[in-house]
Amino acid sequence: MWGKSGFRLQPMWVWNSEHMATTQDQARLAVLIDADNARAEHLERLLIEVAKYGTASVRRAYGDWTTPQLGPWKETLLAHSVQPIQQFGFTKGKNATDSALIIDAMDILHAGTVDGFCLVSSDSDFTRLAARIREQGLKAYGFGERKTPAPFVAACDTFVYVENLRRDSAPQESERKRDFTTDPELAKWLAEAVDTASRDDDWAHLGEVGSNLSRLRSDFDTRTWGFSKLKDLMKAHPAYEVKNVATGEGRPTVVQVRRKPKAKRTQPKAKSKAGQ
Repeated sequence: MWGKSGFRLQPMWVWNSEHMATTQDQARLAVLIDADNARAEHLERLLIEVAKYGTASVRRAYGDWTTPQLGPWKETLLAHSVQPIQQFGFTKGKNATDSALIIDAMDILHAGTVDGFCLVSSDSDFTRLAARIREQGLKAYGFGERKTPAPFVAACDTFVYVENLRRDSAPQESERKRDFTTDPELAKWLAEAVDTASRDDDWAHLGEVGSNLSRLRSDFDTRTWGFSKLKDLMKAHPAYEVKNVATGEGRPTVVQVRRKPKAKRTQPKAKSKAGQ
């Protein structure tokens, strides 16, 4: 964008109520919902989550709206300005809704009007669509329940489980869903992410660790283990230590993390011959 004086204007930064930094040039996203395989109760929190990645410029929900099963969706769609797309089921056992969503997604993709897609479904039928979106150089965000098949999860750049959106804050210690201290998969992901980002002194910038985790696992989410932030998870994990490093007066501190050094084993002293 250019000003009257001929100088290029920089986008204005805005902080909203969710404490998310956004710009006027933020990513435009198409939110496409498979209403047959998603729940209306998650829509409000889902759109808040989508706002972390960009603006939901396209909002559509697909299904046969003449059926009573989709009744709970109707009021929710109106409240959040989501356009319902009617798709009759032509043949029993065939999901016409999936086909309609995929065709619309390809039309939007080739129109070049968005920067990414948010596919809301727990159905593996959208695996190839997510991969095609990524091949085109756009972002593919997935949203679904934990029963979502692994191929669809892996095909997305980022996959968010809707169960993690049910709370505004992390659950209490007694409510944690999984024991993060003994989870072998979590231990493997953290070790790989920290080792890749660590320098010669074994310390790694937390931001780089987070980026590595996102690349390693599209569905990595600290909320799965009851933490709202990666820093809190790393602090609580017994295998890691976290520190804040000052970068200069008036500048924010940098958070670093490393594996805790293993305690050295002390060798038993050999008995002298005189004492034998």
